[in-house]
Amino acid sequence: MRRGTRYGALLGPLLAGGATPDLVTRAARGLGLPERGRYAVVVLGTPVPDAAVAEGPDVDGARWWWGTAEGGSPGEVEAREGGREVAVVLLGPAGPARAAARLRELGAGPGGVSPVVGSLAELGAARRLAGTALLTCEPGSREIVRLDERLPAALLVSRPELSTRLLAEVFGPLLTLVPAERSLLVETLEAWLECGGSVGRAAARLGCHRNTVFNRLRRLERLTARSLSRPRELVDLVLALDVLRLSSAPP
Repeated sequence: MRRGTRYGALLGPLLAGGATPDLVTRAARGLGLPERGRYAVVVLGTPVPDAAVAEGPDVDGARWWWGTAEGGSPGEVEAREGGREVAVVLLGPAGPARAAARLRELGAGPGGVSPVVGSLAELGAARRLAGTALLTCEPGSREIVRLDERLPAALLVSRPELSTRLLAEVFGPLLTLVPAERSLLVETLEAWLECGGSVGRAAARLGCHRNTVFNRLRRLERLTARSLSRPRELVDLVLALDVLRLSSAPP
């Protein structure tokens, strides 16, 4: 992994997007990178750990170049003050999943990892997608997430005005409850979803009787006017739950 003013100056125009072919060629030569290859971009919301910028490839053969991205989309700027730590990764055989795992091992995070792109000229688009992935991390978490794992949530954070409307429309009555009561219903819904819709397994996870879970879910259905047994209405509930998860306020 490499870092320095020289690397940042060469990476900056590529990460900003719209670099001319001549600039891409000069940057490739200066960085020692092929113009075409399997690349991903990482955007971190906190300073990169010192261990992440050690020289040389990692165990997967991936090569890393670190810089700092200034600016970004309005959503990114609001969510992350100042410059963000950004890495361009020439991927090894294991691909972006291994790159994400490597960052977790180093204690980095929160962070977003872009999909794979095929050339240095596409790094600007990859940086924007990695920044969107970062915005799907829960506030205060140390998550490292790949965009392809968070596409529904990425759609939500990309359109904050629609996310706000969705939350109000679906969970409006739920949000009027006292915090403890609201948290109990949200926790039960999360457990039920994580248990594949099994009331029995959710009850075991929550340490309560299955009838208690059933009654909480029925109450949530009444409050939201949506049924967990109707797929389209279940989608509304799951997306609203994602918006609530990503908000700075506790459930």
